Parts: sequence; C-alpha cells; structure tokens
Amino acid sequence: MTTNEEVVKMIPTSGVAFFPGMIFPIDVIEPEAVKAASLAEENGETVFIVSYNDDDMGDFDPENLYNVGCYAKIIQSIGRRQQKHVLVEVLSRGELLEVLQVRPYYEARTLPYESFNDHKRINDKYIKLIKEQYSKFLREEGRNEAEPENFDFIDDPNVLIDTIAGQLDLLGPRGQDLLAENDTTERLLYLIRLLKEENDVIRLENSIDEKVRLEFDRSQRENLLREQIRILQDELGEGSDDVIEKFSYRLESLNAPEEVQDKMNTEIGRLYRLPSGTSEGAVIENYIDWVLSLPWDKKDEVNHDPKKARKILEEDHYGLKKVKERILEYISVLKLTEQLRSPILCLVGAPGVGKTSIAKSIARATNRKFIRIALGGIRDEAEIRGHRRTYLGSIPGRIIYNLKMAGVNNPLILLDEIDKLGNDVRGDPASALLEVLDPEQNNTFTDNYIELPFDLSDVLFVTTANSASDIPEPLLDRMEVIEVDGYIQSEKLQIARRYLLKEVMAEHGLKKSQLHISDGAIRDIIDYYTKESGVRELKRKLARICRIAAKRIVEDDQKKISVTQSNLADFLGPQLYLFDKAEEKNRLGVVNGLAWTSVGGETLEVEVVKFPGKGKIKVTGQLGDVMQESVQAAFSFIRTQAKKLDLKDNFQEDIDLHIHVPEGAVPKDGPSAGVTIATALASALTGKPVSGSIAMTGEITLNGRILPIGGLREKLAAAHRARIKKVFIPMENKRDLEDIPDEIKKALEIVPVSDAGEILDAVFI
Repeated sequence: MTTNEEVVKMIPTSGVAFFPGMIFPIDVIEPEAVKAASLAEENGETVFIVSYNDDDMGDFDPENLYNVGCYAKIIQSIGRRQQKHVLVEVLSRGELLEVLQVRPYYEARTLPYESFNDHKRINDKYIKLIKEQYSKFLREEGRNEAEPENFDFIDDPNVLIDTIAGQLDLLGPRGQDLLAENDTTERLLYLIRLLKEENDVIRLENSIDEKVRLEFDRSQRENLLREQIRILQDELGEGSDDVIEKFSYRLESLNAPEEVQDKMNTEIGRLYRLPSGTSEGAVIENYIDWVLSLPWDKKDEVNHDPKKARKILEEDHYGLKKVKERILEYISVLKLTEQLRSPILCLVGAPGVGKTSIAKSIARATNRKFIRIALGGIRDEAEIRGHRRTYLGSIPGRIIYNLKMAGVNNPLILLDEIDKLGNDVRGDPASALLEVLDPEQNNTFTDNYIELPFDLSDVLFVTTANSASDIPEPLLDRMEVIEVDGYIQSEKLQIARRYLLKEVMAEHGLKKSQLHISDGAIRDIIDYYTKESGVRELKRKLARICRIAAKRIVEDDQKKISVTQSNLADFLGPQLYLFDKAEEKNRLGVVNGLAWTSVGGETLEVEVVKFPGKGKIKVTGQLGDVMQESVQAAFSFIRTQAKKLDLKDNFQEDIDLHIHVPEGAVPKDGPSAGVTIATALASALTGKPVSGSIAMTGEITLNGRILPIGGLREKLAAAHRARIKKVFIPMENKRDLEDIPDEIKKALEIVPVSDAGEILDAVFI
C-alpha cells in the first residue's frame, strides 16, 4: 500500500450522487454497514461512502460499486443495531481500490482523488457560464437569485463545481460521471451541459404548466376536485385502489376461459392507470363488474330422473301428452349421455292454452332457474346483442343480462311471443336470435357489450308463438315445433276443477267450505261466457264469481255460496255467446263448414241462392283473398260435374249466384272452405237439400281433390259442441285422429275423403 492510501470503514448507498461540502442524511440498513458506521462514530474516524451502480442492491457484490466515492464524517446518528439514520458531512473525493472485508463490517482500501489541468483562462470563462446558467436555474425554479453572488468568494473551481452539483439532485450515472472526472476543465464543461439540460427541462415544464393553467376549463377543475376526493378516499380506505383490489380478487376466484382472464387483466390495468372519477374510468369499471359477475362456470344440477319429472308435469298440467312426452324423452337421453345439447323447443298454440306455464313446469321438472324474456314488439337488435361499449349507460343484451340475474349458465330461458318480433332501421332482432338459437353456434355467442364469447349450449331455450307461419323461416328451421292444441270442454272442466278454481279461491281468501261451483255451472261458463282455445278467460270468470261470493259473505254474512246452472246468471249476467246447434232438418243451399280461429274451432255456415240472371256471382261475408279464390275453384269444379249433377251445359249463363257466409262483420279467411262452398253450390243448383247434422272441412282443387287442413282437433271439438253427427275430413288428415279425444271420436261419425265427388255422392244419393 502506498503512503497516500487509506484503509477506512465503508458504507454503500444508492440514489442521488453526493459531492464534497454536502451535509445529508443516509439510512443505513445492512448489518455490515450499520456496524461500520457505529465503529467509525465511536472512534471519530472518517468513512468512505460509495454508491451502487444499480438501484436494486440485492446481495452485496463489490463489482456493483462505482469506483469513485467520498470521504465523510459522521455528525450525528439515530437508531439501533439493526438500522441507523446517519447525518454525514462529505469531505473529499476518493477512489475505491479494493474491498478488504465484508463481515463483520465493510472495510475498504482507498486513495484520495486529486484534480489536474488547471487552465485558469479557460476555466474562468467556464465559471462565468456556470454562474449564468445557475442563475437561470434559480430563476426558473423560483428560488433565491442572490445565491450566485456567494460564489465570488470561492477560489477553487472544484469546490464551486461540488457546491453547485450538490444543489441539482443528480441521479445515477449523470452525477457519478461528474464526481469521477478528475480533469477540472472537463468537469466545468460537463457541469455547464448539466445546467443547460436542467434549465431546458424546467423551461418545458413551466411552459406546460402555463398552457394547462390557461386551458383549465370547468371539466378540468372537476377532474382536479375528483382527484382530491380520491386522495381523501384513499386516506379513509375507500379509494379506487380498493376497487382494483376487489376486482383482482374476484378475477383470481373466477374460473373463466383464458381469453376472459387475459381481457380482464388488461382492463383492470387500464382502470388502474386512469385518474379516479373520469367518465372513461366509470365505463371500464362498469364493464369489468359485468364480466366478472357472469356465471362462466356456475350451473345448477339438472334433474336426470324422468319419473320425478313426469310427476311434476302431471301435477302442473292436465293433458298436453305430446309436450310432456317430448320433455321426458330429453331427460331420459340426458341421463344416458350427460352430453346432450339442449333442444330449442317452440310451443305453438292459441292464446291462453298455457304455453308460458308449460315452460315454467319444464324448468321445475328439470331443476333449472326460469327466465322469461318478452320479445313482442322488439325492433332493436341491441335488445338481443347488447350495445357497443362506447358510452356511459350502455348494457348487454337481454340474454346476457338475464344470465347474470340468474347466476347460473344453464337456466331455462323462455323467449315469449317470438312470432311478434319486428324490425326497422335499428336492425333485425330475428336475425340476431339466429346465433342464440342455433345449437351449432351458440357455444360462442358474443354480446356487443361483453365482446367475449359466452357458451349458451347448456341453456334450455323454449320459445312460444301463436302461429308458426309468422315466425321467420331461418329461425323456425332451428327450432323443434310442438303444437299446443286448444282444450275441449271436458278438458277445460278438469283444468278448472283441478287448478284454476283452487288458485282463484286462494287469491280471494275463500275456503273450500265457503264456495261451491257445480260441474254444470263450469260447463255453462265454458260454453256461454268464454270463447277461447285456452282457459285464460275462464279463469277471469271464476275470479269474478269469487269476488261476488266474497262480497256476499262479508256484507250479507252468508256462510256458504253455491253456484249452479240455474243461478249462474246472478253472478255473470246474461249469456255472452250462443253457439249454433245443428238442425236436424234438411236445408237447401246451406252447408255447415268448420273453421279454426285464434279462440278455437267454430262452425261456419255457407249459404248459396240462385236466381235468373246472366252468370254473375256475388260473394259477401267479409271474405279474405284465400276464400275468394276458394269460391272460384269450387264453382269451376261444379261446372266439371254438371253432367253428374244433371245440370245442362252452360247452366251458369242463365242464372246469377249469391254466396254468403254469415256474420259479415267478422273477417274470414283460410284454405279449408272449398269443399263446403262446392257442396252448397251443388245443393242450390240441383235443388237438393243437405242435412243440417252434416259438416265438412277441406280445400278443393279444380279437379276435386281435397287438400289437408290444420286445426283438426279444434274443428272437431266445435262440431261436437254444435251437436253435429257426421263430419267429412281430408283423407290426409286421418293420421291426426290419434290426437283427438275419445269422447269426440265416439260422438261423431268422422269420414275421411280424398275427392269432393265422394262427398257429393254421400250427401245427395
């Protein structure tokens, strides 16, 4: 070791560079550094302070130390053996030659650092520039401008450099390079560059501050206030960091696809970087909450027991054999495979037949949550797919919204009134439903708001419609249609007795001992006070009887109310509907037809009269285009049968015909009146009457072939109610007789025919 070298205690530090003349505090944490500081203070020795060349000190390694540091004297220290807060005065620069020991304290071999190249003329110019730049620095900083005048008393350029550098808070290599340079002229030049850089930065910051101050409008002031509120909330433990932590915790516990996890991590990071209270932050926060609230992996255990399901379905509904059997088939297959895709069922039937209640029973039988979405009148595609996440207040579509409300990803979703969807400039909701209702696509359904694929394959979708013909073809192709037929009188009686009466009596606070309604009274309500395929109006009439009964029990103190056929009018007033009973006598030019309407089946008379004329045909009775064409087809068929009916050739040239369907104020249309019109024409033209106990239905072609019709069950029920004895139906509808109740088939003589000639032979011969 040379005579100038010194062995001293060493304290490694990190952060701002230090220069001779500075007095500053150091937090000493490492046990070896604490020991070195304590020994140096006790013995009055100097210590060597040297910086790490990396902020992350980690394990001590001499290679991570700069080779130039400073000698310092410990003025004061506070703390214990584990940690000290030391106030030091920096004396001079020194070079680190070697670390001699690490334990039990740091000790190093050092060499005092000396400067050279003292060119006074050049240095004086540089010193003048330094003072000018430092004056600018103080002005830009807003500090005391008189400070540079004190530098006139400093003769040593290196002392001046160290004094000014100590005021600049130089970090890392910038400060260390100035400390390590031993050429005085180079040190002065380097300090000039540092001062210029500092002045440029401060000038830019001041310019930005000035622009911000000038452009500080109302919204920016609000943001400032929100930021202050956020800081206050943070102090109270209610800040946005809590929201970030809650979101992060929810994401960790969320068993969602990797794509969802990555998206949420990105959005939470964006939210963290945004100032609290901004509108964009509110949009992102709402979006994250929605995604994390979705039931990505939550589902109910579906019932696989068909016996239990059958019991529930029988408890809730009377009849509906086809619907019940289809659900039991699905549950049975699911029990065997456990991987069956949920079918898309479409229940089609008249209003009031119980389509919605059937869906509820299916949900109960399969142990699924029930969700109903009303589609009637929806015209905006966003109702299905959601709104784009571009503004405050946007939300997902109804599918995703209701899945969140359900809390599971395998509920039963009832899409009610799917045949009443609309469309306009806002899109086509029916097209948006294609992805929802397609089992091949709905496992990656993407809502516009969520922007992530959600698996809908476990959802059991059930749709309802009054008429399958009004459902868009692409949608209908993706669904399994189940016809829910209207009820006949006997079925309505059982439904009223088993379900409706109990329900309305409970709603009105009546006990079984207080009200009795006879079966005859219920039948009369069905026949004369309601006109529907379902039982909705029947329930209303029963509710009205309950209200009147409750009034009599309370006001008149009656103990029990009995409703029979004889006193039914006292509760419901005069009969509202009178259906025509078939007449036994024969009638000329009058034939009973059968029609299907939204409220069930009805008998429909077709009347034809002839009188001298010039071959004109007049049609009245508010007939639609289809029935107008049926008249033309029926008349052409009769002309082909002129010889068989003993009519002269061109018989139409000498007569006029008037065809009328009574109840002219009621619009009538449909492809099933052709054979009835043809028979009425034949009766009027031949002068042969037709029995009033006969009815018929079916469309006719020009050569007399009878085409199949719909609504056979309702039509035969109407014939049965009107006391018809014999009904002609199309031969192709013979297979539908399996669904006709036995009591109707026993009461009616049902004759399937394939040609109108068969009917003419049976009626007139």
